[in-house]
Amino acid sequence: MLSRFRFFILPVVTGAGLWLSFPGGGELWPLLFVALIPLLVAVRSESAGRAAAAGLIAGLAHFLPLLYWIVIVLGKYGGLAWYVSLQALLLLALYMSVYVVVFAAFARTILLGLPAVLALFFVPALWVGLDWLRGVLFTGFPWMDLGYGLYRIPLLVQIADVAGHHGVTFVIVFANTLLLLLFGIRRRIAENLVLVGCGICLLGGAGLYSSLRLAEMTARISAPEAARMKVGIVQGNIDQSIKWSPDQQQITVETYLALTASLMRAASPPDLVVWPETALPFFPRNEQLGPLKMAVKSGDMALLTGAPWYEIVDRQSKKVKYYNSAFLLAPDGGFAGKYFKSHLVPFGEYVPMKKLLPFLAPLVEAVGDFSSGTIDRPLVWHEAKAGILICFESVFPELSRQWVLAGANILVNLTNDAWYGKSSAPQHSLAMAVLRAVETRRSLIRSANTGISAFVNPAGGIEERSGLFEPWAAAREAVLMTDTTIWVRFGHLFAPFCLIMACCGTAVGRRLKHCGLVRCRQLN
Repeated sequence: MLSRFRFFILPVVTGAGLWLSFPGGGELWPLLFVALIPLLVAVRSESAGRAAAAGLIAGLAHFLPLLYWIVIVLGKYGGLAWYVSLQALLLLALYMSVYVVVFAAFARTILLGLPAVLALFFVPALWVGLDWLRGVLFTGFPWMDLGYGLYRIPLLVQIADVAGHHGVTFVIVFANTLLLLLFGIRRRIAENLVLVGCGICLLGGAGLYSSLRLAEMTARISAPEAARMKVGIVQGNIDQSIKWSPDQQQITVETYLALTASLMRAASPPDLVVWPETALPFFPRNEQLGPLKMAVKSGDMALLTGAPWYEIVDRQSKKVKYYNSAFLLAPDGGFAGKYFKSHLVPFGEYVPMKKLLPFLAPLVEAVGDFSSGTIDRPLVWHEAKAGILICFESVFPELSRQWVLAGANILVNLTNDAWYGKSSAPQHSLAMAVLRAVETRRSLIRSANTGISAFVNPAGGIEERSGLFEPWAAAREAVLMTDTTIWVRFGHLFAPFCLIMACCGTAVGRRLKHCGLVRCRQLN
């Protein structure tokens, strides 16, 4: 059993190492491959209860600094007192840490009960399975899984088109587990040779596949015959505190139109211009659309923009549904397509169980109580068939997968990250969006109100990006690909399969440990 100091400090080192590897903590991404080792050392030498406690310490040490921006969202823009916002941060971090607690308790059973070669695979399967579970329970909050920490390194994330970002996470946890088993536990030479062989096969195979795929995708992206469309992005940098003021509406539209005009004056103007989520701070069924229609017609281009939308369900009862929408305005002045956000933000765009929790309703007063839409058909303009991801939707890989299955050959992420303030959250959002491009092999166009806006190619390369809190406009050729990746077809099942296997491995490990069929050696 570890001393009290080591028992506390090892999980803290893991939490701090994970935070330091992510945007906002320094982006020291190599730490991802060793950061879990201190926690695994701690849980393997402790009782089940103390292992769970170690998981809680590691989780809080990681998620409290990772999610600090919640205080900004709820305090500055949600109108909650600072002490209430801090409590919300603590509760969210505690919830996220529950998954680390389960991982720590179950990983202990796997490490103590299963042969090393099996533990080498079941421990990463456990982490990945819990990540997937966190992404689907209670509408899901899959914020910054480990694989996203490598978003700046295209060479290391290409396996995402086979197993998704969860596959990247699996490799990371696999590397941590391999190092623990090789150097943290006394084993016979033969056992270590088997572990090394497994490590070479998986890590070497993943590395070889990624390098070959990156070279292939780079060649295809630069090929002259590749289908392309020139797309413009406009980042208006509208202050969130005054965005919805009626006096600000005309100024907002003029800001976006001026930035769009700067793109249209180029020798080769874009065919499609993208504005961010709710770039229009009004319902687009009034006279304020006139300037937009004139700009689109004169530029002979289409405009894809976000805006609130409403539809009357029953005139007699005056029942109206409100949506967070994206619509495509064509040069003839008509709507060429629209999409209503399908995955809403709980307590941000709607209140779950509102009748039971009426005191939380003020949280959504500023933006309305929205209804959800569905993913049906892409928004089509010329050769582009755009799958739309509005704000928070970019963190859910299943939504981009559904768009590709519906025929999308490009992904467009409209977002308003002004809520996060000058925090690391906009960088997190960009990191997660990059993996959507790799998983689906689609160009991803990201237009954000205050940043970070970006052009991401199908290999996950960020070709151009904006800064934070600055007006910005840029246009680039976006490759239009139609391939259906392994991940889109069936690779998305990898993560739930990991959960099933981890549960089986934990049950078998518990049984074997109980029966004493596997002898465990002490740490060095």
